Amino acid sequence: MSGGATPGPDDVRDRPERWEVVEESRAFEGHVFNVRRDRVRMPAGPTAAAGTEVVGRDVIEHLGSVGVLALDDGGRVLLLRQYRHPVGYLLWEAPAGLRDVAGEPLHKLAERELLEEAGYRAERWDTLADVFPSSGMSDERVRIFLARGLTEVPADQIDFERRHEEAEMPVVWVPLDDAVRKIFAGEIHNMIATTGILAAHAARANGFRDLRPVDAPER
Repeated sequence: MSGGATPGPDDVRDRPERWEVVEESRAFEGHVFNVRRDRVRMPAGPTAAAGTEVVGRDVIEHLGSVGVLALDDGGRVLLLRQYRHPVGYLLWEAPAGLRDVAGEPLHKLAERELLEEAGYRAERWDTLADVFPSSGMSDERVRIFLARGLTEVPADQIDFERRHEEAEMPVVWVPLDDAVRKIFAGEIHNMIATTGILAAHAARANGFRDLRPVDAPER
């Protein structure tokens, strides 16, 4: 697509772009995220001259994260339950973790989270989906992996202490078709779990042939 041409189906590809920031300030600094305030110059519009309107935008700067949709040989997905204080829910989720180790490959982080949170290793890893979960307010990006060929690891072989919200996280295996129905029924809300379940269900329809490799670059 070029110029002012009307986009068509072949143009549906997210692409990087950055409008001019004329002023930037830090409103909050935290452990997992910061809050930045930008003054952004708007492009030309029908009611304003090009480059004259500057507006404020608050941005949550987030470390980013990964998620793991673990699928066993029987077509079941692994879900674990965790308390989430901001929403006041016990949520059924897929294993996930923050990108808090500098330089760690994303699939290695995913392997670590699957082992530490659920007690499993996987032989086969694929990239399932890349998402911006709250793009209107945050720069967080999440890569969701599909893990197959699962092997349970004895608890005494896992060098990780679960604390706080992670101290008690029951694990349940749910048939993939049932998990999809639970999403439509409003019984599963977690973004990584819902995206991963629906993506895995769609990918299974053609034998997972459209999945990207585990080390596919983030676009």
